[in-house]
Amino acid sequence: MAETLVLSSQARNGSGSRESQKLRKAGMVPAVLYGHKETPENISINSVELASAVRHHLRTMEIQIGDKKQSVLIQDIQYDHLGKEVLHVDFLRVSMTDKIHVTVPVELRGTAPGVKAGGVLLQPLHSLHVECLVSARPESIRVKIDDLQLGQAIHVSELPVPEGVKFMHEADAVVVQIKMPTAATEATPGLPGEGGAEPEVITKKKEKDEGDEE
Repeated sequence: MAETLVLSSQARNGSGSRESQKLRKAGMVPAVLYGHKETPENISINSVELASAVRHHLRTMEIQIGDKKQSVLIQDIQYDHLGKEVLHVDFLRVSMTDKIHVTVPVELRGTAPGVKAGGVLLQPLHSLHVECLVSARPESIRVKIDDLQLGQAIHVSELPVPEGVKFMHEADAVVVQIKMPTAATEATPGLPGEGGAEPEVITKKKEKDEGDEE
């Protein structure tokens, strides 16, 4: 299971672009916290802590608000036009017993003998869509390729399945394979939209404060 990160936060009363700019200059990121039939809260998060969480592909974490901790899921992140600076974050309150849909990166481990034999390694699926409990969300899916020979492939059905996790792919979908260079461009495609989906709570309906625009 992925590590549990605790982000410190502060309540914020102001709204609008001018107030958001002040927060970002102070090293904070404006955010909204909603869900679980509770009142939405406008908060600000430390930008360094948030950047570290995003860099390590963390999507579930805890937020410290005063003396209270809440389990949350990053529902949406808004970036600047260059895609570098985080402008705003939507956090969804979750329970550790909620089921979620989330995209998890695939980590290849080892060196494939088929590459040493002159083959080309192709990885159609760089991430996997999974269904799991919030408490069972894996940080990544590790795939050993030490025995992968020329002409062989590893399919979703052959992957190690973490406890409490279900892969949302066809069992025969190719994750990684070794092909001869002449056939290297014929990679098996992944799911439509693969790699770009945000986490989604299955059992909860989104309750966003439509009046809080940044």
